[in-house]
Amino acid sequence: MLHEYREEISKLKVENARFAKIFEKHNELDQKILDVEEGREHMDQFTLEGLKKEKLALKDEAFTMIQAYIKGQA
Repeated sequence: MLHEYREEISKLKVENARFAKIFEKHNELDQKILDVEEGREHMDQFTLEGLKKEKLALKDEAFTMIQAYIKGQA
């Protein structure tokens, strides 16, 4: 997720518990979605789409937090 911000992500995961939780949940959802798409786990399409939307919302929230962090550094 947002690999171009690795440095900021590393710092935020340590400094901001909310960000760390968002990052962890995003990664959990990413793995679950991958498991379904590769056939290791079964799930109906509606549930899968819900997980994808939740993952995207977490990514958007994390991105907003990263941008705020960068802005605060300037």
